[in-house]
Amino acid sequence: MTINLKSCTLEDLQTLQEISIETFDETFRAQNSPENMSAYLEKAFNLKQLESELSHPSSQFFFVYYLDEVAGYLKVNTNDAQTEKMGNECLEIERIYVKNKFQKLGLGKYLFNIAIEMAMESGKEKVWLGVWEKNENAIAFYKKMEFVQTGEHSFYMGDEEQIDLIMTKTLHD
Repeated sequence: MTINLKSCTLEDLQTLQEISIETFDETFRAQNSPENMSAYLEKAFNLKQLESELSHPSSQFFFVYYLDEVAGYLKVNTNDAQTEKMGNECLEIERIYVKNKFQKLGLGKYLFNIAIEMAMESGKEKVWLGVWEKNENAIAFYKKMEFVQTGEHSFYMGDEEQIDLIMTKTLHD
């Protein structure tokens, strides 16, 4: 199996936009109205927004390649880039997405493990993420990976308020 990881730069902005829209749409379109989906995709993944996120010194994006094709991506945040004030001892996994055609190849777990390694190497105590309360497969995966629910917050899909569970994993040496 040929898996490669590449850190994203501003030169990757167009590719990042394409995979962000494709994977989010594949993951959530069936459970959301077309209007709310379109509104969210335009707000979250327009080039100006992604450029701002890519330029933030405490955010990092990575592409995972499978057989030389971009198959998914990971976004992690530390310090003031975190979407919730969790403290400098935490690393946030904000986005971890794999295209449908590359599901069940272990790429999500690979990206997840990269994030955990990054947190450990930088001396973080905890890794956290937000996951939609209706995304049962993801919640089951994170529980298997020793995450526990520590809170929740509102997430807006267009004009619809949804609930994301905040799940946290304490790292051990």
